[in-house]
Amino acid sequence: MTRGEPRPKQPSRPEGADGRLWVEDEAGRRPFMRGILIHSLMARGFDFQEAYQVAVAVRKRLRGEAVVGRKEIVAAIEAVADPDALREARVEARQPPQIQVKGSSGELPFSKGFLSQSLLAAAIEPSDAFDVAREIEGELLRREQRAIDRHELRGVAYQTLHQRLGPKVAERYLAWRRYQEPERPVILLLGGATGVGKTALALEVGHRLGVARVISTDAIRQVMRIMLSPDLVPAIHASSFDAHRAVGDPASAPGADPVIGGFSSQADIVSVGVRAMIDRAVAENQNLILDGVSVVPGSIDLEAYRDKADLIFLLVAVLDLSKIADRFATRGRAAKERPPHRYLENLESIGRIQNHLLELAEQHDVPIVENDDFDLSVLSIIRHVTETLRKKDPMDVADLF
Repeated sequence: MTRGEPRPKQPSRPEGADGRLWVEDEAGRRPFMRGILIHSLMARGFDFQEAYQVAVAVRKRLRGEAVVGRKEIVAAIEAVADPDALREARVEARQPPQIQVKGSSGELPFSKGFLSQSLLAAAIEPSDAFDVAREIEGELLRREQRAIDRHELRGVAYQTLHQRLGPKVAERYLAWRRYQEPERPVILLLGGATGVGKTALALEVGHRLGVARVISTDAIRQVMRIMLSPDLVPAIHASSFDAHRAVGDPASAPGADPVIGGFSSQADIVSVGVRAMIDRAVAENQNLILDGVSVVPGSIDLEAYRDKADLIFLLVAVLDLSKIADRFATRGRAAKERPPHRYLENLESIGRIQNHLLELAEQHDVPIVENDDFDLSVLSIIRHVTETLRKKDPMDVADLF
């Protein structure tokens, strides 16, 4: 075949020859697949069960055909689908005109999902964020605006938040948006005893703020365990609440709590890895959330990073130990390798470590988040982060649009 010659059509095969029905369009010929048809129907507003039933019925209706085109498939769908479901799907599938958002890297379609995600930095509920994003989309459509600059969109978001939820909420949103391309990174440190919910909070706050790098000191300690043997550094090969058993009786003042002594020995070692992760985030200018029991108030010299990063330190606590016990039971059902009885047997030691951390937080002016309600704690952490940034570096709102 010479260049420019039309590609010869594949010969039609009888449907019964190999059990296949073939679909032919401008892209060529391919086997009919119910899965593809189901996905296409769902994209047009059918629910899964309706889409599945229609796809099965279409396949039966076309049985005996060798090759069909799109028109035959559409006709078969209209013949077998419930008229009401088909009518609702057509309404559902009607899309509003596409709005393009212009930025330095080109144009992207406007997305309520992406916008509502960014609005979560204002420390508002996801439902409120989506309502604001939907209102903004509606306003742009009413203006018949088909393109908007990213900075202009930020201004519209600010004004909408200001009108609906007040000036502080709107300014928190802008404070965080400014740190999406920061001159220095934002590093959030979340300390707290075992079982208070640090990692779950870190992951959710990271999701809402769009921080991709979320690290636990458990991961740092695991790497150190591989590199350093139990004989060399026994403290890191135990849990925070029983490190004292691994290290024996650490040298300390008479009457000192051995549980706290063992925990402190472990935290001092792991803090080397913590500082390394902070230094790496600074070097790469990447926002970071770091959580863990080894993130101890006073263990990091915050002043040393004053000109390099915005370090924000919070301590997470659950003052009612029975609630921590309930968390262990729930976590044990999901993570079989972390049986709850081991933690429950050491609950009293965990409480002593928490009291020690609370005292250190008081000494070093580290704010405490009492994690009795997960959603409220997430909002509290985000609010603290964005308010800290807003107050540290007051902004002229007009300069941000």
